[in-house]
Amino acid sequence: MITKTSGPRLLVTLAGRDEMHVRLRAPRDTVLAVTDDDGFFGESVAAAYDSDEGEMFGADVVGATVDMLANLAGAGRALELGIGTGRIAIPLARRGVPVHGIDMSRAMVARLRAKPGGESIGVTIGDFATARADGTLTLAYLVFNTIMNLTTQDAQVACFANVADQLEPGGCFVVETMVPDLRLLPPGQDAVPFATGPNRWAFDRYDVVTQFMSSNYFELDGDGRGRYSSTPFRYVWPSELDLMARMAGLRLRERWAGWLREPFTAESRKHVSVWEKPASC
Repeated sequence: MITKTSGPRLLVTLAGRDEMHVRLRAPRDTVLAVTDDDGFFGESVAAAYDSDEGEMFGADVVGATVDMLANLAGAGRALELGIGTGRIAIPLARRGVPVHGIDMSRAMVARLRAKPGGESIGVTIGDFATARADGTLTLAYLVFNTIMNLTTQDAQVACFANVADQLEPGGCFVVETMVPDLRLLPPGQDAVPFATGPNRWAFDRYDVVTQFMSSNYFELDGDGRGRYSSTPFRYVWPSELDLMARMAGLRLRERWAGWLREPFTAESRKHVSVWEKPASC
């Protein structure tokens, strides 16, 4: 659950049908506080998570994701970092891949447990930068920007080292994440809107010095009362991830713009990257 010690004021100006200018004014003492052990993915988020109608929940996206991961896992074991409600883990397990998960949110894991097949997936409750699964793995993976839930460079580096230590020689680490949208920032602004509607606005804010970013949501309910929430992230570049992998003893095997193996180009908005642990390690 997220609370705020001082509520910010969100100023939204609509200029034409497809353009939105967003400015967030917050007092200097504004603090985001986590009020339970589940971090920013507590009960209020978990309760609505699977009702999302976003592209990531589409059968074609899930199917393509599972196809690639199952092929990389082979006959070995897989580890999902930030397993959540099992969007990918459950269909991957149905393909015959033994899956273990790590997640900090008990509320999210409870949803996984309630789904058919979810009860058989082992989960470690903890920080996936440091928590481990028993035994070795042929595959570890992070999907849908989850690497950015680690909000410091040190934590992201630690995650790569932790995964590399658990992979068998020849095993792979897969990360799906966005390419930072800094080219979309107008001069002098730090926000990029990604959802607009009559009752809901959402935008990302970027700090180009620290690489800190946040996803911010403002919603109006039926009686006109507003609700604001914000989740922190640390954005990371593909080349920076490659360096983290190299420091952990992994090497880049392939990089795609999506799960269908679309070519990764300068115009790609996200990437699916696969690093491999050399067989000699």
